[in-house]
Amino acid sequence: MAAASRDGLVDVAYTSVDTPVGSLLLAATGTGLVRVAFESEDHDLVLDTLAGRLGPRVLRAPARLDRVARELDEYFAGTRTRFDLPLDLALSRGFRRLVQRRLAEIEYGDTWSYARVARLVGNPGAVRAVGTACATNPLPIVLPCHRVLRADGTLGGYAGGPARKSALLALEAGGRTGARSGETG
Repeated sequence: MAAASRDGLVDVAYTSVDTPVGSLLLAATGTGLVRVAFESEDHDLVLDTLAGRLGPRVLRAPARLDRVARELDEYFAGTRTRFDLPLDLALSRGFRRLVQRRLAEIEYGDTWSYARVARLVGNPGAVRAVGTACATNPLPIVLPCHRVLRADGTLGGYAGGPARKSALLALEAGGRTGARSGETG
């Protein structure tokens, strides 16, 4: 396996890690982290999708994802507030990719509304499309779509489910004074 990875014979390297929000599938290409998936998303199905979209050579290669796993551990320990990882946004296109890139701008412990994100990407009427972009975010936690809430401050949807979204927000609120100060409108 190490030789295949070293020799560039792997399209997607993956591993799974245990976290306070359950098992996460981590997948990377030679460009960077391409997918983070919750257990509820069915890891086998996610791997099949990655093989179909990015290439059939999908290999369990935990060492290739050590840095990602370490940064996630630091995040869940409350010692990391921003990820510093190479990312591969190949699974997103157009408006969705534009929205997902902006998610990294939401500070740890802060929240934005879907409407605010829509305004920031230059399309204030696209609140539902922003919701779809967040729902299809291939890199949850790392690109923090959990920090995007409805205008009334309620959670909205989340690929990992509302309990995980609440847990991530609570983790971040515990790590910062005045943590949930973001604009909701």
